[in-house]
Amino acid sequence: MIYNNSSKIELSKKAIQNNVKFINSLIGETVTLSAVVKANAYGHGISQMVPELERNGVRYFSVFSSFEAREVQEAVNEDSRVMVMGDIAIEDLGWVVENNIECFVYNFTMLNALIQEAKRQHKKVCVHVELETGMNRHGFRPEEWEGVVKELDTHREQLHLGGLTTHFAGAESSANYKRIQDQQIIFLKGLHFFRECGCIPAKVHTSCSAATLAYPEFNHDMVRVGIMIYGLWPSTESKLIYQLKNKIDVSPLQTVLSWKSHVIDVSNVPSGQFVGYGNSFLTETDMKIASVPVGYGYGFKRSLSNSGRVLVNGVRLSVISIVNMNMFLIDATNIEIEIGTEVTIIGENGGQRIGVSDFGNLSEQMNYELLTRLDRHIPRVLV
Repeated sequence: MIYNNSSKIELSKKAIQNNVKFINSLIGETVTLSAVVKANAYGHGISQMVPELERNGVRYFSVFSSFEAREVQEAVNEDSRVMVMGDIAIEDLGWVVENNIECFVYNFTMLNALIQEAKRQHKKVCVHVELETGMNRHGFRPEEWEGVVKELDTHREQLHLGGLTTHFAGAESSANYKRIQDQQIIFLKGLHFFRECGCIPAKVHTSCSAATLAYPEFNHDMVRVGIMIYGLWPSTESKLIYQLKNKIDVSPLQTVLSWKSHVIDVSNVPSGQFVGYGNSFLTETDMKIASVPVGYGYGFKRSLSNSGRVLVNGVRLSVISIVNMNMFLIDATNIEIEIGTEVTIIGENGGQRIGVSDFGNLSEQMNYELLTRLDRHIPRVLV
């Protein structure tokens, strides 16, 4: 097997198609799906995921920053829309307005900056007004709503109210039920206030992946779905509740990402020798040890030292010694192995599987954290 990099990430077209179809079945035909592709499409790669999502009918993409919006804009077709949910760099203001990028506004500083840039370009900018409903992170508080309405009314030539929005504080856990219900009450008051003042948003949206599952009544006109696009659940709780409610044993989501590398060396080490850095691993018998050219510099955490697992030829093998920046070692004593043999870090191999969640549990990472820490330079390949 020939590699042009230390490892590669494979993205399943079939899984992407399956997941989009499943999400659309949840939300129905009247609700817009905005695919969240922030953080390099949750580590999957914006340039790979966005065109494939478009091939599956997605025409709306959400990112966190204007930097990410530039990447998505380069990957989309002309009829797709891009929305920034967070940071717009001052130097990107002109580009955002010029390219009809939609954006959240959650303070008057950014709202006024967008107004001035729209005036300069003699254009309208599409804004989604974010309301602070109890997340206590950012957004316009109730006492500021009147001021927002005034700005929208005064600057009708520069502003188009593309949406009214908020974000729920932990919809993936039933422990937050009361807090989220209170948020929705405040949001609906805000929606009523804006509508009564003549500010009618084109879209109303509050739900992420977790809320789409747990609170379908809050879907409104649009949902912003991230983690489910990639075939993963917002939490184990959300998965179990869905499966129990629908009386199914098999997950309707399919994991998109697999991560594979290869063996670059095989060594025979006699009993009584320390292996790798330090003295954390001592051979108690003669051992065969294989080297894999992936380390914490690529997203394979150091915490997997002496505890990680990988798949080789359908066998689950242990990571031994200290994971370093560019390499980890595995105990290959009991299998046939040679230089070039494929090593599956995440995915299926010979009927065995290490899922993203399994790998995350071993490395003490959430799915979100694990995926977004995968090195951007690892090649992403659609299969």
